[in-house]
Amino acid sequence: MTSIATRTIQVSPKRARRQPDQAEVDFQTLKVSLHNLLVDSLNLSAVENYESEEFSDEVSSFAAEMCSLKASHLSEEQRERLQRELMDEVFGLGPLEPLMQDDSITDILVNHPYEVFIERHGQLELTDVIFADEEHVRRVTQRLTARVGRRIDDVTPMVDARLPDGSRINAVVPPLSIQGPALSIRRFAADPLRVDDLISNGTLSTDIAEFLISCVDSRVSFLVSGGAGAGKTTLLNALSEYVPDDERLITVEDSVELQLNHKHVVQLETRTSNTEGVGAITQRDLVRNALRMRPDRIIVGEVRGGEALDMLQAMNSGHAGSLSTIHANDTREALARLEMMVAMAGFNLPVEVVRQYIAAGIQIIVHVARMKGGKRRVMRISEISGVVNGDFIVRDLFSFHHDRKAVNGSADGHFHAAGNVPACLQRLWDAGNQLSESMFRSESAEVAG
Repeated sequence: MTSIATRTIQVSPKRARRQPDQAEVDFQTLKVSLHNLLVDSLNLSAVENYESEEFSDEVSSFAAEMCSLKASHLSEEQRERLQRELMDEVFGLGPLEPLMQDDSITDILVNHPYEVFIERHGQLELTDVIFADEEHVRRVTQRLTARVGRRIDDVTPMVDARLPDGSRINAVVPPLSIQGPALSIRRFAADPLRVDDLISNGTLSTDIAEFLISCVDSRVSFLVSGGAGAGKTTLLNALSEYVPDDERLITVEDSVELQLNHKHVVQLETRTSNTEGVGAITQRDLVRNALRMRPDRIIVGEVRGGEALDMLQAMNSGHAGSLSTIHANDTREALARLEMMVAMAGFNLPVEVVRQYIAAGIQIIVHVARMKGGKRRVMRISEISGVVNGDFIVRDLFSFHHDRKAVNGSADGHFHAAGNVPACLQRLWDAGNQLSESMFRSESAEVAG
């Protein structure tokens, strides 16, 4: 009888959820109770303007009085903090308000009342911020969604929306979220990064920047692929500065994120259905409408479905230079996903016809990735030079090579030219861009910052 070798598998113990400092929990609980008393004490029905200085002074006076009466056991410093956070509960986002005021924070992630993470400079950090309980998280979440005319409750337990300051929020509450309300806030810099910033932080090289700028100026359509948080939108924002000023841009987004540095931009945003399940406006609806708005270029923030066909029609019918992003792990996968999305439009087109249409509309694919440590890199730039025997002909122009001694997945490495001269180079020359063939043939490398 043959014995079967076995081995013991070490199973890591389940990580215990963070246990907060009890004194901080008591502080937050006291604040919530005082906030409820404060709201009950104010005659909100008589308030005409909640943002007026007079109303703010009235609330501040009430808060100071209640802190003196109900929190006399606290130190003076703690009472000052309590009064300040009470104002945040009334006018702001409670415990999250200080995080929203920090421009270095790009993401705020509430997993649990006692677990709030942030992303800063590409790195996730666990903060000391906590809520009193799940109901406290839910109340702040409802206040956020109410700002944009949306609701979140047991009937509508999931919301994705944009705040007035441009931040994007996603909230999920039970029964969909098992461990209680979960809140994600994606924030955007007031001053978006420019191409020079991307070169200095090592996202791309000077040769890559020069090539992409020339493509934008020469109306070469391209697609930016990458994972979530890879920097696709940041790259589009930076390159938009080089669209000629006499061109009209129409942007189509599910939730507005683009902050294009261009003087003639019209931004369109989708709309979800109302409580009766009607009134939804999709990206495909908006792309079709954008074609009637006399655009020179159409920028689809992220292609996700059947609008891919309409976008390609625009690129192939007088709107060259249009741009979009797509979620994908590499350039080949980006093309495969684009094929799938064209099929979602509902037309039973042969695969070869779809590929010919894609190759005619999109010339360049730029793939970006987020590396270990949070740094972003342009990993590959490829050119679609046509379709032969039903398959795409894809040639690499530039790529990022990891250093051999670097830790797997780290951002250490070099940008290299692949040695292939792009077929669109003549088009770039005709538009007045003075690029040399040598920048594509050169074996020299540029170290990433």
